[in-house]
Amino acid sequence: MNKRLTKGTDRKLFGVCSGIANYFETDPTIVRVAFVLAFFGFGIGPLAYIILAVIMP
Repeated sequence: MNKRLTKGTDRKLFGVCSGIANYFETDPTIVRVAFVLAFFGFGIGPLAYIILAVIMP
């Protein structure tokens, strides 16, 4: 089985978290919470999200 990391259809903003959740077969809410924690904890959440929104097909 050949998996690809693509934007998901369950979009809240750009579909990045949904696509990551589909790739790892997990709930999109968990991925969204991880991005929020990365934003407040490390400050890299927005930058990572923007980069992924641009490069993910």
